[in-house]
Amino acid sequence: MVDLAAFTSMGADGIDAAMLIGAVLLEAAILYVGYGAVEEAFGQRVVERLRGE
Repeated sequence: MVDLAAFTSMGADGIDAAMLIGAVLLEAAILYVGYGAVEEAFGQRVVERLRGE
């Protein structure tokens, strides 16, 4: 588990680092869900086309 007290003792730099980590995690979650939805919608069609079916 991450100790947030370490971030608060660093001042503004710690808050910036925490915000950056949060932004990266949020972006990763959005991409994960987005790519999953695209794969669900188009995956089978792409596979069939690549196989020449």
